Amino acid sequence: MPNQNNLLKNNIKNTALIFEGGGMRASYSAGLLSHLLEHQLYFDYVAGISAGASCSVNYLSRDTDRAKRSFVDIVKDPLFGGWKSFLSGEGYFRAKYIYEETPHSTGTLPFDFEAFSSNPASLRIGAFHMETGQMKYFSRKDIQAPLDLMRIVRASSSMPIVMPPAVVNGSEYVDGGINGGIALDIAKQDGYERFFVILTRPKGYRKAPVKYKGFVKTFYRKYPQVAEAMLQRHLQYNRTLEELQELELEGKAFLVYPDVMPVSNMEKDYHKLKKSCQLGYAQGLRDVPAWKDFLRI
Repeated sequence: MPNQNNLLKNNIKNTALIFEGGGMRASYSAGLLSHLLEHQLYFDYVAGISAGASCSVNYLSRDTDRAKRSFVDIVKDPLFGGWKSFLSGEGYFRAKYIYEETPHSTGTLPFDFEAFSSNPASLRIGAFHMETGQMKYFSRKDIQAPLDLMRIVRASSSMPIVMPPAVVNGSEYVDGGINGGIALDIAKQDGYERFFVILTRPKGYRKAPVKYKGFVKTFYRKYPQVAEAMLQRHLQYNRTLEELQELELEGKAFLVYPDVMPVSNMEKDYHKLKKSCQLGYAQGLRDVPAWKDFLRI
């Protein structure tokens, strides 16, 4: 544990920061995230799922550069992934490499675990437990070393079908996004009543049902809980959005929608991802005054 005298300071105590998942759409979130750090908007509670988990840990380590490179520059890495790695069984995104190897001090995306550990903010990362069919929200008590953290982020981010499951403490997990992807439930459970939510879909978006239901059921025939969660995901996601909008009307939530979303969750084009990040940064530059007004900063 870090010395108490060396702990980072947080100035937003009564509002939960929530990062939505969305794969490479988080390139836009990375641009927004930069303004949270540049304007010293330091939340004492952060929750994220899938790509939102990566945003959460980069935010807590206060590393704007890594936040960007995690969803933009990384696609230039020849080991990042693609259909060749998918066919080899490593996943469309090579999760073991991305989450367990690049964060090393000598890796392509070194992670400042010391800074992360010195941040006293609470952390929640959601992943879907394949055996029980329940969400597992990991916290700092589950993290004793850098590899613990990265395996948890990997578990939260293991997209179903296109990536193999991740193993944490002997249990298999897939992407927490199949249960919705927005960690409002755990933030409420942890006692928060105000929420600042960075979303990865434009305002008005609603998720449609899965198209290939038979394929999903067949693919996860050994894990029917996973298949059922995927088939019900759109309902859970849309309910959460509706609840957030009600909270927004009550003045209890600030929802940061991207003005546009120029990339898909599996985008690998560097120039498109760079543009996405730039658009997020430009939006943040415009909207920071409104953020501060809601946060009473």
